[in-house]
Amino acid sequence: MNIYIVFDSEGGHTQALAEAIAAGAASVHGATVHLHSTEEADVYKLVEMDAIIWGCPGHFGSISSGLKKWIDKLGYLWAQGKLVDKVGAVFCTIATEHGGLESALLHLLTPMLHQGMIITGLPGNFADNALYGSYYGVGVTCPVDSDVLLSDQGIALGKALGERVARITNRLIT
Repeated sequence: MNIYIVFDSEGGHTQALAEAIAAGAASVHGATVHLHSTEEADVYKLVEMDAIIWGCPGHFGSISSGLKKWIDKLGYLWAQGKLVDKVGAVFCTIATEHGGLESALLHLLTPMLHQGMIITGLPGNFADNALYGSYYGVGVTCPVDSDVLLSDQGIALGKALGERVARITNRLIT
């Protein structure tokens, strides 16, 4: 089971969340996790993957230009239907409460829906999700003036999403 995680990170917060997601996914037996920044990620490798998770910092309720530029390379894969029925999930970090977290997550989900992917979020029965996360994926607030890149709740949410994507993907491919 191959899981591809792509992230754009500007201050290290989103990379820390991507690493937590990767750790959660890797904890599931049989999962091979491929973790790449947008600068090194290859859109054509997505064809070989069973699940795809992407994320970035949220900017004013939308997504970063770095990840948007990478997503814009998916046109050929869309035209060929290469990502249909792959499991997908998203994540983002923002600097302030009420900074557009859920709007940014929805912007991240839209290309997956266009690709025909099977979207996986994080349900409310995960305790920290109701207070610190989002049902659309994992979104966490990471104040830029903090020495801590990611809170304990953010790490827990990331691991939970990665594990959930891997478990669901495993069920679908076996």
